[in-house]
Amino acid sequence: MVPEAVKNEEVKAKPGVEKQTNCLACNKLIKKLKVYYRNGKFYCSKRCWRTFMDKAKEKK
Repeated sequence: MVPEAVKNEEVKAKPGVEKQTNCLACNKLIKKLKVYYRNGKFYCSKRCWRTFMDKAKEKK
């Protein structure tokens, strides 16, 4: 169970920042029921998050 204060923090949009609607790794539409949130970004699954992190490491 998530406290109301935490829910309200996530719902409030920061001024000047667009809401992310697609996964960064696979570009799928992110549905509210299935969201994987890490490091301030949304992904559709843990596998996509892992793929995105692996690609980021390769670029370095």
